[in-house]
Amino acid sequence: MARNAVVFHGTGANPEVAWYPWLAGRLAARGYTVDVPHYPDLNVEPIGTFLPKVLAAQRFDEDTVLVGHSGGAALLLAVLEHIEVRVAQAVLVAGYATRPNDSAEPVLQDTYDWAAIRSHVRDLYFINSRKDPYGCDEHQGRAMFERLGGTQIVRDDGHFGDYDQPYDTFELLDRLIP
Repeated sequence: MARNAVVFHGTGANPEVAWYPWLAGRLAARGYTVDVPHYPDLNVEPIGTFLPKVLAAQRFDEDTVLVGHSGGAALLLAVLEHIEVRVAQAVLVAGYATRPNDSAEPVLQDTYDWAAIRSHVRDLYFINSRKDPYGCDEHQGRAMFERLGGTQIVRDDGHFGDYDQPYDTFELLDRLIP
C-alpha cells in the first residue's frame, strides 16, 4: 500500500510557508503521496464544525503519517480522536492541548478522549521549544506526552517557523519520518 502524509499548517499560515514545502518534497522523494492542504479557517472556525470538513477531505489509513504545526498540531488531536483507523505516525510540532496564551483557540476541544487518540496512532512525537513565543512550549508537549506516551523532544527553536522566524528546512522531521 502506498504511504501517504498530510502536513497541517499552523494558524494563519498556508502550505507555502516555513518548512512545509521542503518537507513535502523530501517525503515525496521517498515515495509518499503528500497533501499539504490549505485551511484558512483553521483556529478561526470552531472545531465542532471545522473537524468534519477536515475528516471528509483527507484519507487516513495504516500507512498515513500526520504532521501538524502549532494550530495544525492541535487539530491533530481532534483528528486522531475521531478517525476510525490507526495511522502509522503523528508528529505534533509546537502543539498544545490547552490554551497556550490569552488568544481564543477555536481549534481546541473542551475535552479529549486520550485513550481513543492513543489507540489511533502507532508512533507519536511531540516537538516543542522552551523558547516558544506563543506558549506552545515544552510544558504543553509534556502534558500531551503524559496522557498519550510516545516521544517528547524539547528544543530551543522558537516556534519552529513564524512570520519573524525563517525556518525553511526541518532536518529533525526528515529523520523522524521513515
